[in-house]
Amino acid sequence: MKDEESGNRLGSYLRARRELVTPAQAGLPPGGNRRVPGLRREEVALLAGISPDYYLRLERGRDKNPSPQVLESLARVLHLDDIERTYLLGLAAAHPRAPRRKRPEQVPPRVHELLAHLQIPAFAEGRAFDVLASNPMAIALSPRLRPGLNRLRSLLLDPEEQAFHQDWAAATADFIAVLRTTIGNDTDDPRFVELVGELALSSQRFRTLWARHDVRRLDGGTTTVHHPVVGDLRLHRDKLPIDDVILVVYYPDKDSDSDEKLQLLAALAHTDSTRTAPDRPADHPRSKTP
Repeated sequence: MKDEESGNRLGSYLRARRELVTPAQAGLPPGGNRRVPGLRREEVALLAGISPDYYLRLERGRDKNPSPQVLESLARVLHLDDIERTYLLGLAAAHPRAPRRKRPEQVPPRVHELLAHLQIPAFAEGRAFDVLASNPMAIALSPRLRPGLNRLRSLLLDPEEQAFHQDWAAATADFIAVLRTTIGNDTDDPRFVELVGELALSSQRFRTLWARHDVRRLDGGTTTVHHPVVGDLRLHRDKLPIDDVILVVYYPDKDSDSDEKLQLLAALAHTDSTRTAPDRPADHPRSKTP
């Protein structure tokens, strides 16, 4: 995308967030003949206590070393939460660095063993939502959780995955905001470049949300999904970092309706496992690609 290509990520972030703040939110009269969405540059500068010329230099990338005090003022004006504020400070602190060789995302053997023993849907994913390993329960929950697939790509481009999520709009917003947070300063990472480029070309939803520059963490929570065989499932989700990968587990409330349905899926997974070898792809492309 343009901000990564130009290197002016700070300016692009400020502009994107400025366009999301309404005059009413900033305590300004709405006025008429506003040619830009959100706040004007001079309004942000006034509210932050800096000169319009200096703010213009920040947005255009002519000044990349604002003080923490200036950034704190801008975070207040732009209504940034703690995660967004930390992201803004990180953009200003980032300096050009020599390209470094990325370590392959490798699933530790003990994670494969853990997946084999878990009786709930579980899988290992990489930083870009690539599925690196999964157990039969995960595949019974969703065939898109097979190793070699990308969860965000499936969410945006696969109609079956779109129907799987009760709130697809919220899911896409969360995933894309988490991806931007995860990328951080690693804008030269080949996998991120590849994925962002592909989705920018193939998904209008991705282009729209990526341009917002939302950032957030997706550590856990509760979601409702629609399985084509057993119907709606209300599941808790936890994400546990293990070495270079993230272990993701889904589980229902004990003795709930979703618990009973998941037991039915377990029977389906057991049947499938008698026909399919354990899922430990030694030549999985994403587990070896930097």
